[in-house]
Amino acid sequence: MNIRGRNRITPEFNMSSMTDIVFLLLIFFMLASTLVTTNAIDILLPKASGKTENKKSVAVSIQKDLTYYIDQKRVGESVLERELVAVLSNESKPTIVLRAEKSVPVDNVVKVMDIANRNKFKVILAVKPN
Repeated sequence: MNIRGRNRITPEFNMSSMTDIVFLLLIFFMLASTLVTTNAIDILLPKASGKTENKKSVAVSIQKDLTYYIDQKRVGESVLERELVAVLSNESKPTIVLRAEKSVPVDNVVKVMDIANRNKFKVILAVKPN
């Protein structure tokens, strides 16, 4: 008497469904990454080996002709502190990302850092990765 069943289990694994899922995820991330835009002014940053953390913060940009920008809004040097305090007044951990071009004198960078120090703002110096 032959009691063995006719259904045999094959030890092969079918990868077609797994590759479909991987391709769908790849397409999703490719589409999602093109929708991300940066709010920044195009300036040449100095190079360093560190990384700038990307948290909710306000960017202060200083161009080589010594024009100041808060995010993308141009502000004068005389009203910079007043504008920063107004923008960061409702933040729990106010953070400034300082983006200064290579040719900007250190005095102008120190002015922004001094404003942040007086008002207890955290300052992150943005650099271009190596």
